[in-house]
Amino acid sequence: VQLQASGGGLVQTGDSLRLSCAASTSTFSNYALAWFRQAPGKEREFVAAINWTGGTYYADSVKGRFTISRENAVNTMYLQMNSLKPEDTALYYCAADRVLVTTNPQYAYWGQGTQVTVSS
Repeated sequence: VQLQASGGGLVQTGDSLRLSCAASTSTFSNYALAWFRQAPGKEREFVAAINWTGGTYYADSVKGRFTISRENAVNTMYLQMNSLKPEDTALYYCAADRVLVTTNPQYAYWGQGTQVTVSS
């Protein structure tokens, strides 16, 4: 499975962005999906995940501001990010796995990352 993340950019505090992750598979609905992020000098951290039935999970730091969703008909996952803060600045990665959904970076497939920069 190949994953292609897009939608990052440079925004100001309080702005919104929507990230997309397109997958190259005809069995997209069979995958659990997630977003992780990594800031310079920091470890990769969990942001949000969505399972096969649409159940969602969020890091406490983004709960109430970010929304993860999936559109199986077009093999795409989204991350709607509202009320962005400078601490949200990072390279955002999408990930997928057929057998697990977790907050740990143990997913089998990863996209290349899209940069989100939030200025104060």
